[in-house]
Amino acid sequence: MTSPGINALKAALPAKAWTQDADMIAPHLVEWREKYFGTTPILLMPSSTADVATAVKICADHGLSIVPQGGNTGLVGGQTPQGEVLLSLKRMTKIREVNPVADAITVEAGATLQTVQDAATAANRKFPLTLSSEGSCTVGGVLSTNAGGNHVLKYGTTKDLVFGVEAVLADGQIFNGLTSLHKNNTGYDLSRLFLGAEGTLGIITAATLKLFAQPGHVTRVMMAVASVTDAVALLTQLRGPALAMFEVMPRIGFAAVTDNFETDRDPFTAVHPWYVLADFEVDNAEAGEALVMPLLEKAMASGLVRDAVLAQSDTQFRALGAIREHMSAGQKFLGGSIKQDITVPIDRIADFFTRANATVQRIVPGCRPVGFGHFGDGNIHYNIAQPASANLAANRDAFLAHWDDISEAIFDIVDSLGGSISAEHGIGIMKRETLAKRADPVKMALLRRVKAAMDPDGIMNPRVMV
Repeated sequence: MTSPGINALKAALPAKAWTQDADMIAPHLVEWREKYFGTTPILLMPSSTADVATAVKICADHGLSIVPQGGNTGLVGGQTPQGEVLLSLKRMTKIREVNPVADAITVEAGATLQTVQDAATAANRKFPLTLSSEGSCTVGGVLSTNAGGNHVLKYGTTKDLVFGVEAVLADGQIFNGLTSLHKNNTGYDLSRLFLGAEGTLGIITAATLKLFAQPGHVTRVMMAVASVTDAVALLTQLRGPALAMFEVMPRIGFAAVTDNFETDRDPFTAVHPWYVLADFEVDNAEAGEALVMPLLEKAMASGLVRDAVLAQSDTQFRALGAIREHMSAGQKFLGGSIKQDITVPIDRIADFFTRANATVQRIVPGCRPVGFGHFGDGNIHYNIAQPASANLAANRDAFLAHWDDISEAIFDIVDSLGGSISAEHGIGIMKRETLAKRADPVKMALLRRVKAAMDPDGIMNPRVMV
């Protein structure tokens, strides 16, 4: 029997703004790694902020909980409903305004990150947030999780790229924080409350984002190094205003890509333990070579760099980047994988790897650490692949049963190094209990006070974070 609240939603919203068709709903109920599966009585697909407000008001009046969803690319289960109303922003895709003079772009929450990048480029500006899932992840999703990406080193996290947001509150009111003002000192910065909140305080429906000057040229170089220690030392040598990206990959992950994707080829003639992919934003190709070549010569003379490949064309540029982009997908060829998204102080990255690698080997002898990511800001995607075997599928579940004990051991190391258990993927369902156990009690109390003040009935993504 359909509840009165569901009937009210169907009556109040346009026909295209909701469905109970199981086939249409099904793709929204499975997380892409197939770790989380969900259920919902109805999928809402509003096309305007007014319709979102109407839906939320009805849910509030009838005590119905809501899970908002963007591109369904989240990795901690925060977008997967367990009986709640599912509200997808996928029909709210408008670019409302591009203002190159103010370096601002206002977009709706369902627009993909790629769409925003393209709109900025068309105005000869740059929106610097880049993610492997940028063709499908949405603005609302990346703001709600405070995604990081490859360019945090130069441009900061998502929170640093937002002027303000529009959001529907838990009672259906619309908060309009959209602005292109670079300075506004009139009280609490309320827009920032919704950034990284994972839909627990309200539903972001639009945002005004910061744009930057397009670099004249991006010089890309891939370097082979012997160790994590050398990679961190190399970062110190290369760091400067032009360095926009510094990504590190281990041989096992690198080979999982180059051995299994026909379009991805190893650019080196020899095998190396670690690889660094770096971008330098400069005025032109000549300036890039003038900057990078002396840096490479110094790094190679000191032994930090074993070999290097400098992209000489757009094709080579994309080919080098694709290896890093495919690191997550490539790990599927290694079997089951226990995945962590952590951050530690940059000067303690090598210490983390030494301790973490030894720890996971004690828990599951023969497991294969695959630690890679954004070393320029201390963010490590520390994944652990199952031990190699003739039949990976047969042993996968037994290995994944170690998820919790491996995670707790890794988090102990992270805590001891002054790091964070979540760098850019959020808390979601996966890390909710871990956060409650490990966070400073005062911080948790404040988080819960804010939640109670803004969502007193607890209807907004109620199983997530707090």
